[in-house]
Amino acid sequence: MGFLDRLFGRNEKRDTVSAEPVLPSMWFPRGPGNPEGLSTVLACVNAIGSGIGSLDVYVYNTSGDTRTEAPNHPVARLIRQPNENQTWPDLVEWLMGSVLLTGNAVLTIDYDGAGRPTGLTPVPWQCVQVDRLASGRLRYTVIAWQGITRTYLDDEIFHLRDRSDDGLVGRSRISRARDVHMAAAALQDYSLNMWQNQATPSGIITFETARPSLDALNDLKQEVRNKFSGTGNARQVMVMSNGMKWQSIGISPEDAEALESRKFSVQELCRVYGVPPPIVQDYSNNTFTNATQASLWFATNTLLPWARKIEAEFKRSVFGASSPFEMNIDLTSLMRGDYATRWQSYGIAVQNNILTVNEIREQEGYNPKQEDAA
Repeated sequence: MGFLDRLFGRNEKRDTVSAEPVLPSMWFPRGPGNPEGLSTVLACVNAIGSGIGSLDVYVYNTSGDTRTEAPNHPVARLIRQPNENQTWPDLVEWLMGSVLLTGNAVLTIDYDGAGRPTGLTPVPWQCVQVDRLASGRLRYTVIAWQGITRTYLDDEIFHLRDRSDDGLVGRSRISRARDVHMAAAALQDYSLNMWQNQATPSGIITFETARPSLDALNDLKQEVRNKFSGTGNARQVMVMSNGMKWQSIGISPEDAEALESRKFSVQELCRVYGVPPPIVQDYSNNTFTNATQASLWFATNTLLPWARKIEAEFKRSVFGASSPFEMNIDLTSLMRGDYATRWQSYGIAVQNNILTVNEIREQEGYNPKQEDAA
């Protein structure tokens, strides 16, 4: 429904064609029940969501050949407070969590009597069904959300998709890389059960002579606990007598291999979500140099594509394709490099009349120079 339709109260008839609704449950893999039970998945989702949510967002008027910031546009106010319960960073974190885990994130767009957007309300993807009308437009049925079942047309819904197979709904990375997630979950379960259920002593005492009596064994156990257990007795010298020998027991090769495989599963899950391992605190192959490059790579190859998808969906659903207004998520703070390099680039920008001193000061959070402001 376009702006004029909302303004004058014209409603499109939402008849359906004989098409089966696309159920969101089809994209959930049979396997690990909670994908975020894997710490790498949780860290990747959090890094992307909080990374985009922390960026500055602006609304611009692109009429003519200029681009002018429009801080009083209804969407600009919406960005400051999208709904009664969430701030913009909260909403973006929810948005990215939903799209990364289910392949889709849906917001209903609320309007006032003049057709201006006044709110963005998140809807769990499990409550949404999508089908195509005879006109070719998409219809969204929100099932029993907050006790009410309602239908919306595609321009009343903000729908962020991960890569889609049919153009209607996105498909989750969990379902595309189902075996990777299940293998990581299985290794995690194996490690947990190994420590919970397997009694593995640090060593054993053997006897070259006849086995002592039960009372003597109990006395020996108590003596070992008293003299050699606890941090206060660490590294004490153990003196064995009566033909006794101490033999250390290490972790089995099979268990060691399983634990090493868990490190590899971190890298595999990072590939699935497009997040460099240092971003999720995996420093196994890390240096200061590649950590810096990983941050730039993360901004350029992970956050930037998602930011552009969010901007494009805002343009389609919230602004409308014919509107001269658009939203911009500013990633310059993430891609400016280190402090010295950033100021060198500023010097080049000033010399070539690309930026003014005050524009640079604004980006760095400084007040304008008074002589330039005058």
